[in-house]
Amino acid sequence: MLYFFKRLRLRIIWSWAGCRDTWRSEYSFRSWVWANVVSAALAFILPLTGAERALILALGILVMVAELFNTAIETVVDDISKEERDLARRAKDAGSAGVAVAAIAAGVAWLAVLIW
Repeated sequence: MLYFFKRLRLRIIWSWAGCRDTWRSEYSFRSWVWANVVSAALAFILPLTGAERALILALGILVMVAELFNTAIETVVDDISKEERDLARRAKDAGSAGVAVAAIAAGVAWLAVLIW
């Protein structure tokens, strides 16, 4: 049991370091965090149901998760080589597309909540 808590502590430290480093180095991540602060505030100000709020908040977090994964992909690709290569471009573009798709899902959720 002690081993579990030691590993849990380390996982929390590593995860926080990843968020902190991404916050410091990635403008896109900071932008999504602030967009989610605004989105969450609106979700609590507007007369939404609990399920609607949960959907908005969860999809906002999903966008930030996608941006963290995209940053990880870009960092590894750049660490391997700075030269332009088709596979590197495809990997980076796919990561970016993942962020875009997650953001579209969050936008669709907002539209659905506001229209219906």
